[in-house]
Formats: sequence, C-alpha cells, structure tokens
Amino acid sequence: MTDKLLRGKTALVTGGARRIGRAIALALAGAGADVAITYLKSRTDASETLEEIKSLGCRALAVRCDVRREDSVRGAVGAVVGEFGGLDVVVNNAAVFESAALDEMSLEQWDAVFETNARGPFLVAREALPHLRAAHGRIVNIGSLGGIHAWAGHAHYCSSKAAVHMLTQAMAKAFAPEVSVNCVAPGWIGMGDSAGGAAERFAAKTPMGRNGTAEDVAEAVLFFAAGTGFVTGQVLGVDGGLGL
Repeated sequence: MTDKLLRGKTALVTGGARRIGRAIALALAGAGADVAITYLKSRTDASETLEEIKSLGCRALAVRCDVRREDSVRGAVGAVVGEFGGLDVVVNNAAVFESAALDEMSLEQWDAVFETNARGPFLVAREALPHLRAAHGRIVNIGSLGGIHAWAGHAHYCSSKAAVHMLTQAMAKAFAPEVSVNCVAPGWIGMGDSAGGAAERFAAKTPMGRNGTAEDVAEAVLFFAAGTGFVTGQVLGVDGGLGL
C-alpha cells in the first residue's frame, strides 16, 4: 500500500508477533500507523516484528499480554495509550486453534479455547473503548470460516469464532456512532508450514484456485481500519470462495 491512509493513527494488534498478526501489524505500519503488538510467549518473534515495523518509519511497541486476564489487558492498553497518547484502531487477532473430537473433549479444552478466542476480544475492546470513542476509531475482530461452517473436529474453535462474529455485531450496535466494528473471517490460510496433503486439498476446493495468505487477511483488515467508518457490523469472508 502506497497511500499513508493511517498516518498519525495508532493501532493495537493482539497476538501481533507472528503469523497473521504479524502481517496485519506490518500492513498497518505500511499505511502509516504507529503500531503496538501484544504477545504472550513469542517474545523473540515480537522483537523481530517490532524491528520490522520500525524499519517502515513508524513507532512501535511490544507488550506482553494475556488476553484472558482482565488485569493484563488493562495494563497492556494503558501501556499503549501511555506510549502513543491515544488509540485509533484495535485488531483482536490473538487466538488459539485446536483439533479435538467433540465426544471426547474435556471441559478444560472447551474453556481454554473460549477464554482466549471469545473472552479476549471482549476484554480488549472494553478496555480500549474510551480511547476509541474519543478518536472515532475502529475495531476489527478476526473470526473464521469455521465460525460460519461447522468443522466436526474443531467444535470448540468453531463455536468460539461464531461467538466472535455475533460479538462483532453486538459491539457495532453498542459502540455506535463513535466506533465502527467489523470482522474478517479467513478460510484456509497457508503459512508455509507443514500441513500434509490438507493444503492441496483445500486449494483444490477453493474457487480462486489457491489457499489464502496472511497478506490477504491483512489487506481485508486494512480495508476496515482505513476505509469508511460507515461500514460496521460486517463479517467479511477472506476465503477465495471456499465457503460458497
């Protein structure tokens, strides 16, 4: 992206140290935003992403944050606002993914996915809301094709992402008119790691003839972050038509 549509803005990307979160952070920085990322265990990755953001001429901050914990989220948002003086865009990207047979799933497995994938976006949005309202800012949640179409081997993940989609719509109503809230729902995203034959199978099923990339997701996030604020409450599939 060549136009600095987010120049002078500050963005926070949870789970922004690696993979899709890193691509989102770099896309926002490429559009001119100062970018803060959170990480939980990926400290080395966070440091590397921080340097990449700075290389784009933007200010950057990495904050350790457990999005499951209210005090940790409050501290992270406070650190970002203290460093940058405000907050314009929040991307709720931090999430966990797990495969498990539903009839053998433990309560601990169910809760572990929901407390990160659904509770996390709620806590981050709630703590950031006063600053976003002051800035007439944006929230972009990261959902999933799995929140639209059921995957039998990932029932807790799919259910948590469906909750994110509904939370997006509820937030859009509750936080209007000052803040727009939207959701990007990726399909199969190839990250260059081993996936056996699954990647080829998904690509063959996808009308666009390939799997998605982290950059595809980041471009969709950028649309919501930098485009018209009149668009709100939307769940945008980024799946190459896989969900059709």
